[in-house]
Amino acid sequence: RSPGVGEGVDSGVKPLPVEGDGHTGPGSLEEERKEEKAATARPPPAQAARGKGKSKQTRRMGLLEANEEEEREIQRLEKALGLNKRKNKSAMPQAFARDGLDYILGVIEPGAAGLSGLYESDDETSAVEEEDLMNEEVESDPDQTENQEGSGEDTDSGQESEGDKACVMEMETSQDDDDDEEEEEEGGSQPDQPTRGNARADCSNNHVHKEQTSSEETVSQKYIPPQLREMSETMDAKKKEELARLKKNVKGLLNRLSEPNMASISNQLEEFYMTNSRKDMNDTLTDVLLAACVTPALMPDRLMMEHVLLISILHHNVGIEVGGHVLETIVKQFDEHSRSISETKECDNLINLIAHFYNFHVIQCVLVFDILKKLTSNFKEKDIALILLLLKQVGFTLRKDDAAALRDLIIEAQNKANSVGKQFQDQTRIRFMLETMLALKNNDMRKIPGYDPEPVEKLRKLQRSLIHNNRGDFLLRATLENLLTADQVGRWWIVGSSWSGVPMIEDTSTKKQQNIVGEVSGKIMELARKQRMNTDIRKNIFCVMMTSEDYLDAFEKLLRLGLKDQQEREIIHVLLHCCLQEKIFNPFYAFLVEKFCEYDRRFQMTFQFSMWDRFRELKSMTNVATTSLVRLLVHLLSKKVVSLSIFKVIEFSELDKPKVRFLRQILQKLLMETEQEELVAIFQRISGIPKLAMLREGLKLFIIHFLLKNASSLGTSEQTNLLKERVEIAEKALQTKDTVLKF
Repeated sequence: RSPGVGEGVDSGVKPLPVEGDGHTGPGSLEEERKEEKAATARPPPAQAARGKGKSKQTRRMGLLEANEEEEREIQRLEKALGLNKRKNKSAMPQAFARDGLDYILGVIEPGAAGLSGLYESDDETSAVEEEDLMNEEVESDPDQTENQEGSGEDTDSGQESEGDKACVMEMETSQDDDDDEEEEEEGGSQPDQPTRGNARADCSNNHVHKEQTSSEETVSQKYIPPQLREMSETMDAKKKEELARLKKNVKGLLNRLSEPNMASISNQLEEFYMTNSRKDMNDTLTDVLLAACVTPALMPDRLMMEHVLLISILHHNVGIEVGGHVLETIVKQFDEHSRSISETKECDNLINLIAHFYNFHVIQCVLVFDILKKLTSNFKEKDIALILLLLKQVGFTLRKDDAAALRDLIIEAQNKANSVGKQFQDQTRIRFMLETMLALKNNDMRKIPGYDPEPVEKLRKLQRSLIHNNRGDFLLRATLENLLTADQVGRWWIVGSSWSGVPMIEDTSTKKQQNIVGEVSGKIMELARKQRMNTDIRKNIFCVMMTSEDYLDAFEKLLRLGLKDQQEREIIHVLLHCCLQEKIFNPFYAFLVEKFCEYDRRFQMTFQFSMWDRFRELKSMTNVATTSLVRLLVHLLSKKVVSLSIFKVIEFSELDKPKVRFLRQILQKLLMETEQEELVAIFQRISGIPKLAMLREGLKLFIIHFLLKNASSLGTSEQTNLLKERVEIAEKALQTKDTVLKF
């Protein structure tokens, strides 16, 4: 034998004694017998490895039997739950998804492979632990390496998992390395080569590391269950489809929009508002409207008016949030386009839309004045063109609504033109703008080229016929700043919307009254004291009337005082007092009373009660005051602001001289100074009413006894004949109701 082989190695087999060696004594025989007994008592290494393999196989068979028993239990439970009747048994039952079990089963792979891998995980872990122990024994006892590697090949074949393909590949690689190791072991051992158990442990460690990494990634993101994820995706797709269909329908209606089919289209859009979300409808309607009207080219004015008319109808019939949403979007787009310098006409189209919003009573004049002030402060060529366009559309309406604000704007524009206008090369546009403003100030429509209010008036009549809800105030009083900052502070002009800006509830009336009192001169205040304006409210009303330009200016300023119900009555009382105190009758008071009576019925009732008080005071009134009162009543009767029923408190059977003189002047002016059609309308207003029968009889007797008998005192015969003809017309009108009299 070669030296070094077998030396110091306990192979477990003792060589037999050779005859003639000289070691055949009794002691040697006894030693041989003991060694043979020990050898027979200790099994060989191959048998020990096969014993361990059988125990592992037995344990594996026990696990498989337990799995089969569990499968039978699962099938029994499926039958009890009715899950065995499903057609597609590969997919997860819907009951699992409803109960949330899809979330629990989501940690494993779907299918039998994943389940088997879950069941065999304990077996694989125990096998890996046993292989590690065997590797430690190999390192401690290198003589058993060959046998244990051979037995390891048999046991490893049953421990490969079907779902762990990467580990199987590494195991095969390590097996090839072991085969090469066995071939090379004849020439010498290589203890540094890794064993298959170590390769298996490395594979399991890599797999655990990958699972930990993936679990950390899922924890970092919010988990959404598959059922909710599919539901949200389905809902999003369904919502997009509904919005696309809604936009297509709205666009089709607006493409067919014209004056004849305005009623049908508005009704269909109202039905869309009833069947869809208001937010979706507002967004869709706004997008379609702006796509049709706001283009790089200047759109026709007729198209703009029809679209804004439709919005105004929906604004009144559906709710003010319709016009508020469209207006807010238009103003924000105008603010964006006005900051950029371009030659396109988007700003012109947006200005036209805002102007028609004002024409069709969707917004108040506050927003229009804010835009005009902003354009005047910038004062560039584009801004001047926009000012001209806006004044051409709504200039005269602005003058009626707020003449003082328009006057201030004209003064500001003139100052701006004097200071900055010299920088422009072309002065004609500035000169034309100033001439237009001067024409507005002087109420001269002829100097504004292309001004034609008839199309707007025609569409206004159509608007009044299509609006179902006439009661209430639908004007949007939001300013330019309110609309631009609506996303930050809220929308106070829409009912139910939040507001986080400056508190809106303040004692504004007191502040306005103090400002008005502080602005007027001492001469007006002294005059108010002489006229016995002994309260602050009366002083403020008196100062407003005395400092107004005309009756329209006074009407607007008096409304802006913010007086309450009882305080509003003081307006009529102060008006009548001032009218009767004038030395010569001033028609200003008659037109102002007419404006207030037409504005609200409560002013008309207050005027009627004030007149009844004046009828009782006729004896103490001067001739000038009586004449002024007569002319005031004649004006209001001819304008049909009040009717002849105002005289129902007068007892015609107990008339005194002041009342006779008062009634004679009123009836004589009505009969002689009004047209026949107006006279018939005035007297027909009290005909056919049973409660006014005594008044009609009293008027007939009074006309016969106090007018016709003294007809000769009028002077000429022509006037006498004219009076008789008018008396006959008045008597016929008192006897008829809603009939056309032939003259």
